[in-house]
Amino acid sequence: MAKLIANFFALSLIMAINVATSNPILSCSETPYPYVCSSVVNTSPLIAQAKTQSGFRNLALLAALDRAVRAHELASAMDISSLDEPLKAAWADCLEVCQDTIGNLNSSMSSSSYDDAQTWLSAAMANQQTCRNGFIELGSSFPLDSLPFMSHNISELLSNSLAINKAMAPAKSGGNRGLLLDGFPNWLSASDRKFLQSSAINADLVVAKDGSGDYDTISAAIAAASKQSNGTSRFVIHVKAGVYNENIDTSMKNLTIIGDGINATIVTGSKNVKDGSTTFRSATFAVTGDGFIARGMTFQNTAGPEKYQAVAFRSSSDLSVYYQCSFEGYQDTLYVHSKQQFYRNCNIYGTIDFIFGDATVVFQNCNIYVRKPMTGQKNTVTAQGRTDERTDTGISIHDSVVTAAPDLKPVQSSFQTYLGRPWKKYSRTVYMKTFLDSLIDPAGWLEWDGDFALKTLYYGEYMNTGAGADTSQRVTWPGYHVITSAAEASQFTVGNFLSGNSWIPATGVPYTPGL
Repeated sequence: MAKLIANFFALSLIMAINVATSNPILSCSETPYPYVCSSVVNTSPLIAQAKTQSGFRNLALLAALDRAVRAHELASAMDISSLDEPLKAAWADCLEVCQDTIGNLNSSMSSSSYDDAQTWLSAAMANQQTCRNGFIELGSSFPLDSLPFMSHNISELLSNSLAINKAMAPAKSGGNRGLLLDGFPNWLSASDRKFLQSSAINADLVVAKDGSGDYDTISAAIAAASKQSNGTSRFVIHVKAGVYNENIDTSMKNLTIIGDGINATIVTGSKNVKDGSTTFRSATFAVTGDGFIARGMTFQNTAGPEKYQAVAFRSSSDLSVYYQCSFEGYQDTLYVHSKQQFYRNCNIYGTIDFIFGDATVVFQNCNIYVRKPMTGQKNTVTAQGRTDERTDTGISIHDSVVTAAPDLKPVQSSFQTYLGRPWKKYSRTVYMKTFLDSLIDPAGWLEWDGDFALKTLYYGEYMNTGAGADTSQRVTWPGYHVITSAAEASQFTVGNFLSGNSWIPATGVPYTPGL
């Protein structure tokens, strides 16, 4: 803590930026949780710094960081040997996301970009919910309020920080995210950019099942890459055609995985909640390192609908891009966990909540295939997990197709299919200029639990087409919107929602910045 306080003075000088805002927050009484704010700010030896906006903001961030560090230290030291294996798995999830929260808070404090800070604070909030979810979904009677991660007011401090930071941020205009003078992101060197904009594969390592590459598993290649990479230059792994049965979890930054195409290079697994995994840990392929790029890959979870939650791919990678990839599972196929993500020309297959999470994410020119669920089940394409109205997260599906997969098509009249349901209180999902096939129920959207979140969610539809796009019989929830304004719809485009013009061009992946 002493080191954090010492760093704070230097950071205060860096962050003493004059920002014009119409809604400044300069006192704890204006925060969502004024008592929690007062309990840390008014007792801080740095209270004098709170007289300026930037000082007040950094003091709030520092308080959240201090609590997260203490929670992680306490949890790491606890004896959990008496817990059963599923609870140990949930505990491990909490340790991992708490460590990520510490990183997000440190990044927020050291950045001069309020947009970036809002992304990282939003991710930290998602982490809090992820920790809780693991215990809830396992049906655990473990007293959640006794968890170190939950008992240090971290969520409330994060919510306060989000409110203060949001009030200071200029209006979002699709602007800059760590740009170099030539307009490319600072995590891509000139040689990286040249490579990513070409069709050639000049890989640093090659993976091949037949022994013709450097390694015969993706896991071994990533382990080697982690040792060879300096973390700033882009590292490219070419995975040749084949079926790779392995579970991968990587935190490597600036990693590119290139396969030989959908249904040619396949990564497959079958971990699932029914067999004792948490949803978070069930992913066949999970990535947390920022700047991840995947092209020409298929990611599968073959557990089947009877195994419930079973993730094919999980991403917490900021500024990550997925191009010409396929994500195949049933319930909870694609976990867009947190931060900023872009999917282009991808296929996503599933049944229940199969695109879910709390990232800021856009799917563009994608094919969304709804599979046949178990008897008596209803299909829901999305389950967005926004828990705080100040976070910048949500799911935007643009210029895409939602239709029945081959196994559902002959019997689609026997199953109801919905565009989404509100997993969390401020769930936010928008479909724009997308073809919605006849499988979509006329109501469009499904409740999660009674009237939960129906007033606080934001669900929108804009200029969609197809037999399932008729909005005349849609739900009448306060949070549902038939969007008629191009200006309102434009908030959810790649250019605005993801600030995509500042970082996607460098990847060489095609995209449409506006509607």
